[in-house]
Amino acid sequence: MSDRWYKKAVVYCLDIDTFADANGDGVGDIRGLIGRLDYLARLGVTCLWLNPIHPSPDRDDGYDVADFYNVDPRFGNLGDFAELLHQAGNLGIKVIIDLVVNHTSNQHPWFQSARSSPDSPYRDWYVWSESAPEDRHQGMVFPGEQRETWSYDRTAKAWYYHRFYDFQPDLNIKNPDVRTEIKKICAFWLQLGVAGFRIDAVPFIIEETEPGNPNSPHDYDFLTDLRDYLQWRKGDAMLLAEANVEPAQLPKFFGDSGGSNSRLHMLFDFMLNARLMLALARQDPEPIIEALRETPKLPEGGQWATFLRNHDEIDLSRLTAEQRADVFAEFGPKPEMQLYGRGIRRRLAPMLGGDRRRLELAYSLQFSLRGTPVLRYGEEIGMGDDLALEGRDAIRTPMQWSFLPNAGFSSGEPVRPVISDGEFGYQRVNVTSQRQDPTSLLSWFERMIRTLREAPEVGAGSCTHVDVPTPPGVLVHRADDTTGTMLFVHNLCTNDAVVDLSSVHPEAESPNDVLADREYPDLGKLAEVPVAGYGYRWIRLRRCP
Repeated sequence: MSDRWYKKAVVYCLDIDTFADANGDGVGDIRGLIGRLDYLARLGVTCLWLNPIHPSPDRDDGYDVADFYNVDPRFGNLGDFAELLHQAGNLGIKVIIDLVVNHTSNQHPWFQSARSSPDSPYRDWYVWSESAPEDRHQGMVFPGEQRETWSYDRTAKAWYYHRFYDFQPDLNIKNPDVRTEIKKICAFWLQLGVAGFRIDAVPFIIEETEPGNPNSPHDYDFLTDLRDYLQWRKGDAMLLAEANVEPAQLPKFFGDSGGSNSRLHMLFDFMLNARLMLALARQDPEPIIEALRETPKLPEGGQWATFLRNHDEIDLSRLTAEQRADVFAEFGPKPEMQLYGRGIRRRLAPMLGGDRRRLELAYSLQFSLRGTPVLRYGEEIGMGDDLALEGRDAIRTPMQWSFLPNAGFSSGEPVRPVISDGEFGYQRVNVTSQRQDPTSLLSWFERMIRTLREAPEVGAGSCTHVDVPTPPGVLVHRADDTTGTMLFVHNLCTNDAVVDLSSVHPEAESPNDVLADREYPDLGKLAEVPVAGYGYRWIRLRRCP
């Protein structure tokens, strides 16, 4: 891969503790993950993104970090992690890890020292206020679970800031020592062999919090500084971050006003994700067309990361109330399916009623649109969710490997219950059964990813809507780069359709389907291109030598 390997990657996201357990203690571990790397390689994964791996009290699924320089002993040790990096590299798989440096656990030695005395060398590593800030009941990330963003610490005799839960005090990014420490953390893991980092909550990391000011300034230059530091340490190191902010703010995360990609390499495309969900719910491609049209232009080297489901809820907060209501009605109509008043805490397969056609359509859309696709573990076999679990844990159940007890995840009592009942129970949905079935969803994912790898213009090139008359529900878009051109037709509704694409035929050399939901007639001059209800066609228009 080139230095911009991330533009042609297929990213697979997983929690170590729910993926594969090698020692039978019920918690997934690094040795178990190593034993499943061949599965990921066969699927077509080229980059593995690991959710938090550090020691933690685990009150927020590991995002409350107590030691940034080690591996949670439940998962293994640094030697195991080094072996994981080695074995993954042998299979052509890069590994990135979560960088959670907006906050620490309140059990972290830094915070314990900081609260112990005003003279502690770590006191200014956190954000304090001598009096209760007026804005302490604003800006909660988890409404209904958080009451405030400032809490009083009796030992410190001061208020400390926490954008998230009260057991996750925020680090003070204005302190040069904190910035230096963040760089040291990155350098440590880069030296060990990781390919980069997924930065958690990046808008809050660069927030220079001022007590009583709900609009505290942001220092984007810290991202430039961090990028420079990483690139000198490892030239092809990559930074992927989440920034669910207004579209006008997004370019600032990629680079400065000069127009260069001097900050983050990649951002998750939250705007496209919400619009994709709206389009699928309404069976209308217009929201996707709007997203393609309205997204800010990225500097050369900048890249979007696309996703349908991730480790959190589907965030619909940037849709209008009417749009959000439509998505809730279609995909999360019951209160227990919703979260924080803004999101849906379900996996995609149950959201789509287990309809294989709609699942293929949805993932065909994601993987053919702009950016680098990110796939959450278990989605490739159509795993379900467990709404009996609290909050986001509903979609964090153990991977379903086989018909064996506990779905082959562990010989011990699993860290979370395995889905065992109903349409998505492990007896019906597991890797073993789908591996033996050439028509399974898993087999389809393998074919689709292989096809994607043969079309580097998808993701690395431009992605544009093809503005031709279409029947209701049909989206036509294209990907262009120096490697060639791909044309995509997706039908988001149930009715079969025929599209006239003869206007693009002069560009075609010998148009042919490279991936489709079924076998279609020859394309001819593209004057009558049929596509079934919930159907899709990936058409190779031309290939450049």
